[in-house]
Amino acid sequence: MQDNKIFYRRNLPHYQPAYATYFTTFRLTGSLPAEVIARLKEEHRQNEKLLLKIRDEKIRKQEILDMHKRHFGNFDEMLDQAANNQNWLRDDRVAQVIIEAMHFRDKKTYNLLAYCIMPNHVHMVFTIGRRTSSPYKGKTASGAYIVTKILENLKWYTAVKANKILNRKGAFWQHESYDHVVRDGKESERIINYVLHNPVRAGLVSSRDQWKWSYERNSTHNI
Repeated sequence: MQDNKIFYRRNLPHYQPAYATYFTTFRLTGSLPAEVIARLKEEHRQNEKLLLKIRDEKIRKQEILDMHKRHFGNFDEMLDQAANNQNWLRDDRVAQVIIEAMHFRDKKTYNLLAYCIMPNHVHMVFTIGRRTSSPYKGKTASGAYIVTKILENLKWYTAVKANKILNRKGAFWQHESYDHVVRDGKESERIINYVLHNPVRAGLVSSRDQWKWSYERNSTHNI
C-alpha cells in the first residue's frame, strides 16, 4: 500500500509521509572521518542485502527496522566520541542561533516537541500537521520530501548566521540528515527520552537537566 508513503534515498534511507512525527538528526561537516562513514554505509548495505532475502514480509520489515535503529545508534555513538573534533556548536552564540531558528519555525512549519544541541550534531523531534506549511513558496506539508526541505531551509539559515559569528566560510552542516518516522506515542516518548539523555550518555553531564541546550515541550526544565 503506497498512499502517503514517500521514500527517498541518497546515502541514507528516508520515509516521509505527509503528516507525521519525525525524529531527525543533522551534524556538522567533517564531524566524522570519511573512512568511518564509508565503513558504516558498507556495513549497512551488506546487512540490508542479507535481510532482504527473508521471505516472510512481516519479519523482514521488522528486522530491517531494527537494523536501521542499530545503524543509527552506532552512528550517534561515534558522533559523541568525536565531539572534540568539529565542535562549533559548543559556542553559546552558535547554539543560540540554532535554538532561535528552531523556535521561530515552531507552529508555522512544524510543531516542535523536543531537541538537543550536542557539540557536533543536533537532534530534533517535531510533528508535521495539516495546518503547518513548508518554508518554500508554493509547497505544502503534503509535498514530497517535506522534512528534507524543512531541514535544508533550517540548515541553510543557521549556517549563514553561524559562519558569520565564527568568521569562517564554507560548508557548516553535512549535507545529508537522518530522519525517522515516529510510529506512535510510546515510541515518541522513548525517542524524546533518548534525545534528552544524549549529553548524559556522552559523559558531558551527569543529569539531563544540567544540559542547557535541550528542550521538551511542556517541560519545567526548558531553557
